[in-house]
Amino acid sequence: MAIRVTEARKGMVIRFEGELFQIEKYDHVTPGNWRAINHLYLRNLKTGRKKEVRMNSSDSIEPVYMEARKSQYLYRDANGHVFMDNENYEQFHLNDEVLRDAMNYIVEGSNVDVVYVDNAPLTVQLPPSVALTVVECEEAVKGDTVSNITKLAKLETGLQIKVPPHIKVGEKVKVNTETGEFTGRANE
Repeated sequence: MAIRVTEARKGMVIRFEGELFQIEKYDHVTPGNWRAINHLYLRNLKTGRKKEVRMNSSDSIEPVYMEARKSQYLYRDANGHVFMDNENYEQFHLNDEVLRDAMNYIVEGSNVDVVYVDNAPLTVQLPPSVALTVVECEEAVKGDTVSNITKLAKLETGLQIKVPPHIKVGEKVKVNTETGEFTGRANE
């Protein structure tokens, strides 16, 4: 079922020119006395390539029905990242172009929501924040008590973030998956 392009929203997945795209940005521009122009900034979900499309307000787009299933991240191999569906135990691959930065927040053995389109796995859907363990960080300098002092910490996935000086190796911290920023200590 097609919808008008003016109903497009960031994050929506659409079928365009026979391929699946995610809307990364949507702008509705009305230049003076002219007709409105809709700019869609799309990312191909199979190849990761970006595309900009200009459409009239009367044009339509085709949103895609998506289903999320719980799956477990197993390991990385030469073909990409291997996941296992928790319901039927089938294993499948997702490549780096599709996952992009999502693997900075997923630990081996953890459960994630995998998005399926047309009964095929497409990408992962991250929660708003995740708890990760600090594996390396600088030592705090005694006397640094200014409130905005931070230090660099490396997490178990390889992601590096800035944390307050009181965080030590082995602690679990919460990280915002949209911004990649430290949000606090994780409650065990």
